[in-house]
Amino acid sequence: MRIRNTRRRARDKDNLKMTAMIDIVFLLLIFFVMTFKVLAPEGDFNVKMRQKPGPGESPPGEMPPLVVQLCAGQGGRLAGIRLGQRELANFDELHQQIRGLVRDHAGPGSADAAPEVELACDYDLDFEHVVAAITAVSGYVADDNRSIVTLTDKIRLSSR
Repeated sequence: MRIRNTRRRARDKDNLKMTAMIDIVFLLLIFFVMTFKVLAPEGDFNVKMRQKPGPGESPPGEMPPLVVQLCAGQGGRLAGIRLGQRELANFDELHQQIRGLVRDHAGPGSADAAPEVELACDYDLDFEHVVAAITAVSGYVADDNRSIVTLTDKIRLSSR
């Protein structure tokens, strides 16, 4: 009877070449790190919550904000929009009023000297109306459908 040599089988077994696999993983890692582009997230607004000043007040040395009041009706629906003391019919009219006040020139950097807009919202107002107001005052897509014109990037939220 013949005795098998088990040591020889263990030595004949092929070993995996880990060095080449680790090199490829590092090359892929370097490739993805070097080609990654950080883009500004869509819908990223510079929204500040009110700290000390009351509605319509601004810290010393700053221009007073434009106060937009959003009134809630039954069930959180929008009952009214008011810019200062002027009653507005809808968000399109709010957008046109803000464009007129900011003196929109539809060019880059048009929001550099734009005033701060304060959204004074009723507590029971649905959030979709707050987002629509932010959209109306923040900017719009230019006529060429390629660029975004910023009306103001200083938006403050407060509750009434």
